[in-house]
Amino acid sequence: MNKVILMGRLTRDAEIRYSQGESATAIARFSLAVDRRFRRDGDDQNTDFINCVAFGRTAEFLERFGRKGTKFVLEGRIQTGSYTNKDGQRVYTTDVVAENVEFAESKNASGGGDNSGFNPSDRPSPSSAAGDGFMNIPDGIDEELPFN
Repeated sequence: MNKVILMGRLTRDAEIRYSQGESATAIARFSLAVDRRFRRDGDDQNTDFINCVAFGRTAEFLERFGRKGTKFVLEGRIQTGSYTNKDGQRVYTTDVVAENVEFAESKNASGGGDNSGFNPSDRPSPSSAAGDGFMNIPDGIDEELPFN
């Protein structure tokens, strides 16, 4: 199985190109800065910069929304390849091919305006949450719930 799930921020705006031919396909190249969960002693770098590529509708999504600093969740696969550069040397590549890309935070959280439909005031207040992190459900609405 070859499956990758990443969450990180774009290091620069996504670079978009279109393939040649009758049915031109969008191709997006971008790099995600992904924080490591744990830091090893003596390791100064705690972020990995991962090269990614997307095709078709996923690339078109990134053309529209893929701006430097935007936080995304990506699902895809690792793909390796190689080519010969102009000096005649063999260069090996490793990319994550993004099959699904979604926003990982609202525009408010990233410092922009909010057109996502998310309103922080819709969030339950901390006082409505029980000590275990779950929200208390008032008595009498059990019949409205899709599960019992």
